[in-house]
Amino acid sequence: MKSQTIFSVLVAWTGLISQLPAQESLAPEKSKAPVFVRPYMAPKTPPAGLTNSDRVHSLIRAGKIYLTVQDAIALAIENNLDLEVDRYGPISAEWYLERMRAGGPLRGVSSSNSVINEIQAGLGVAGSELAAGLLSTGGSGSSSGSSNGTFSQIGPITPNLDPVLVSSVAFVHQSQPQTNEILSETTALVSTEHNYQNALQQGLITGGTVQVAFNEQYLKQNAPSDFLNPAVSPVAQITIRHQFLNGFGVGVNSRYIRVAEKNVGLAGVTFQSQLLNLVASVLNLYWDLAGDIEDLKARQQSLDQAQKFYQDTKREIELNAAAKVDIFPAEAEMKTRQREMTISQAAVHEQENLLKSAISRNGLEDPLIDAAEVVPLDHIEVPQEEELPPLRQLVATALAKRPDVAMGKISDETSGISALGTANGILPTVGTRLSFSAQGLAGTPVPLPPGETASPYFNGGFGNALSQVFRRDFPSESGLLYFVGTFRNQVAQADYGIDQLQLKQGDLIERRNMNQIVVDVSNYVIALRQARARYAAAVDTRVLQEDLLEKEQRKFSLGASTRNDVIAVQRSLATARVEEVVALTNYSHARVSLDQVLGESLENNHVSVDEALEGRVSRASKLPETAGAPKQ
Repeated sequence: MKSQTIFSVLVAWTGLISQLPAQESLAPEKSKAPVFVRPYMAPKTPPAGLTNSDRVHSLIRAGKIYLTVQDAIALAIENNLDLEVDRYGPISAEWYLERMRAGGPLRGVSSSNSVINEIQAGLGVAGSELAAGLLSTGGSGSSSGSSNGTFSQIGPITPNLDPVLVSSVAFVHQSQPQTNEILSETTALVSTEHNYQNALQQGLITGGTVQVAFNEQYLKQNAPSDFLNPAVSPVAQITIRHQFLNGFGVGVNSRYIRVAEKNVGLAGVTFQSQLLNLVASVLNLYWDLAGDIEDLKARQQSLDQAQKFYQDTKREIELNAAAKVDIFPAEAEMKTRQREMTISQAAVHEQENLLKSAISRNGLEDPLIDAAEVVPLDHIEVPQEEELPPLRQLVATALAKRPDVAMGKISDETSGISALGTANGILPTVGTRLSFSAQGLAGTPVPLPPGETASPYFNGGFGNALSQVFRRDFPSESGLLYFVGTFRNQVAQADYGIDQLQLKQGDLIERRNMNQIVVDVSNYVIALRQARARYAAAVDTRVLQEDLLEKEQRKFSLGASTRNDVIAVQRSLATARVEEVVALTNYSHARVSLDQVLGESLENNHVSVDEALEGRVSRASKLPETAGAPKQ
């Protein structure tokens, strides 16, 4: 008794574990490291899920997979690899939006934004030569190296909206021969120097940048001409750069952020469209399997009749009530039905494999799934009458619910937003650069020749120099206004013209698609009604052939008919049965196609897009009570 209790507990825990969600989030998870380290830690991306959900094995009983339509759809949502690939679309769109919110160019486009730290050097002999115009610095330092971009971006590039900090420390000890001793008063100039450079830059969504820089230079030389040696010179600087025509405005600089926001919605609608197509595909596979099983039953009925007729003929020959040659037509008919039965069995097996592949991740590699027979529990139901709303109402439903209609609207909106770049790109470049800086200088005075005096204002260390900076004892301001224009401007004009033409084409394509939707809805309504009419005719034909066979068999028993006549009616009945099954399957396809063209496949089959995104259907499966015991 105790062992049974332990076993029951283990089974209960196994059931609870099987109900836990096996599908973890597909989205990369950012690091939870400290805030200063977190931006440089790579997000952790979960591995791809390659195992089936527990639902598929829970539906196997006695070597058979008992499937309802709802369970087939649930298994496809949880296990279909195509849908699993599609789940990455909305996640990638979210991450792309995060990237675009940081500003900068599109992926693969080299950035024109850089953090330029302007250094003002004026210490020592080199500073004197620079002030006298005898030495060139060779340009300002920049944090961005050269880059050969293989992609191009039309329109202005949004400034980098993430703050950028550039900091560097340089220590230098050098000896330089001096051919001219007028300034250095030595033939070998020995310098010990360190430089601290710091710059923080913030991009503006309006089309500019603000940069705050703080630099410090320390210099000690063996030059007797230096009045302060060693000396320190800090510099604080604020620089503002902004565009006024090309690249100006929140609208043009935020266009790709808004496009990325639209693309998040587009990715969700795209996933919904792919989910709708998957549901329609699974429904067709399910009903095809149900139809193939019905076809197999019809073939079996025809085979049973042919075998019975063959056995009856054989018995009559044994009783000398019939000629021996009468056995050949009956035997040929039986062999024909056996061959058709074999073909029908192969079709059922093939359709089972297609359905198994759609509802499992590893296909037929799982031996339990491979060996299991699929048993559809639902059957195709044909209503007595098709209660369809008017065509105008059906078209309105399609326009409101079809994902591709929503996708077209979002694409048109994103095209209009992107066109702001080409419209702004026609304008010339007019910009400004404003700079405000304050500098300090302090050091240790050296003995001067008689008659020369040095200002005690500069005596001291870094603290004195820094006080001069904050007091703005030595302020500097500069302003620059620049203009860049292109004669003829053909590239920008052509880009704008191309974008506008594409927008007009998009309007026409949208109108054409709407017209096509009207045609499609009308055609599928007609197809559904025709399929139902064909099925009704096939049922009537099958019933008629059954009556004819019954009458022909009566006539044959009375000697008023021949064996060939009976066989001919049997063949007609077998054909009628197959045609009824084909008509029934065609009706199911027509019904699925109409739901798909109306965009109602998910709603009519109780499919949640949110659950599909998570890869887990909350609705539990329920097996019929007669399904049998679990397979050991």
